[in-house]
Amino acid sequence: MSTVDPGTRRRRAAAGRRWPLSRIVGVAVVALVVFSVAVVVVGEIALASAHDTSTALDAVFIAVAIGLLLTVLLLTLGLRAAAIRPLDRLAAQARRVADGDFEHEVTVRGPREVTNLAADVNTMRERILHELSATQEANAILQARATELERSNSELEQFAYVASHDLQEPLRKVASFTRLLQRRYAGKLDARADQYIEFAVDGARRMQALINDLLAYSRVGRSGREPALVSSDAALTQARANLAEQIEETGATIETGHMPLVLAELPLLVAVFQNLLSNALKFSGEKPPRVVIKVDPDKPFWLFSFSDNGIGIEPEYAERIFVIFQRLHQRNAYAGTGIGLSMTRKIIEYFGGRIWLDTTFTGGTRLFFTLPMPQETMTPDLLEPFEAPEPDDDEDQ
Repeated sequence: MSTVDPGTRRRRAAAGRRWPLSRIVGVAVVALVVFSVAVVVVGEIALASAHDTSTALDAVFIAVAIGLLLTVLLLTLGLRAAAIRPLDRLAAQARRVADGDFEHEVTVRGPREVTNLAADVNTMRERILHELSATQEANAILQARATELERSNSELEQFAYVASHDLQEPLRKVASFTRLLQRRYAGKLDARADQYIEFAVDGARRMQALINDLLAYSRVGRSGREPALVSSDAALTQARANLAEQIEETGATIETGHMPLVLAELPLLVAVFQNLLSNALKFSGEKPPRVVIKVDPDKPFWLFSFSDNGIGIEPEYAERIFVIFQRLHQRNAYAGTGIGLSMTRKIIEYFGGRIWLDTTFTGGTRLFFTLPMPQETMTPDLLEPFEAPEPDDDEDQ
């Protein structure tokens, strides 16, 4: 329910006691009619009593003309004073408010219609002022949160520095000495001692991997460089070279089609392909891995399809797989820190794209992701075009 400002209510009440413009015009018309009748009556009397009829008639016509001229003049001045000037003042005050002076109160004296209109304009001004105040308060809160976020990011950078320097050194020492202990005393103690040493070595190794992955995750988007033209084929080639040993060990085959230029950063794009390839090799099951990479134009993006013949992912985990440190399998079954796909999503979203799981794909895993298409590369024709099903609304972020 809307509320009316008391000042506005008083102005409207005062306006209700004023004559409306229609009554002012009506009174003016009645005055003109009365004057005309009076002139006619006076003229008839003058004609009846006059000896020189033509002279009397001329006098009557002259009197009527002068009277009509005076009446029209008075009506014009009256209407100008009663209606046109108040409207001019109202327009001037409305322009003043429109120019940004929202504190200026709009008040005009005049006919009821004009004062009512002024009251409505003033009510609108007050509402705009209220909304402006609310917007300024919201902006102030937003600015405070932005400042807090900047401070938090600064603390995160400080944490990354501590993790990369202050924590790494003692961790390296722990890992080094536990491995040395394992080599020197393996088999010289009882089986339980060997098991404990193995636990310590494995824990130090996993902690190092976690810290390194977390550092890499925190650095995404902090290079300060703008995305530029990057060859996705070069990024994939580098990723395959980094994983050459695993590819050879697993007997994997990698099939690719046209690999276009995209707007990205080469090191980060290499990380995207390397994470996806690594997962395909790791979760291949008992079959030799087969990875198929296709690209299709979906202006203004390139749409990448990355499929494998591995163990697959259940649709219910379509979102969980992108959450940092979330794992779907036991650590002793599949190694890793659970950060690969979350980092992949962060990189792709940093480039302005998105990534999602194709929940309709069977016989393995298929991921779709998009990367911005540079304007100058929107022409190549691709072989074997495909259509990617859209992710569910609750998956799309």
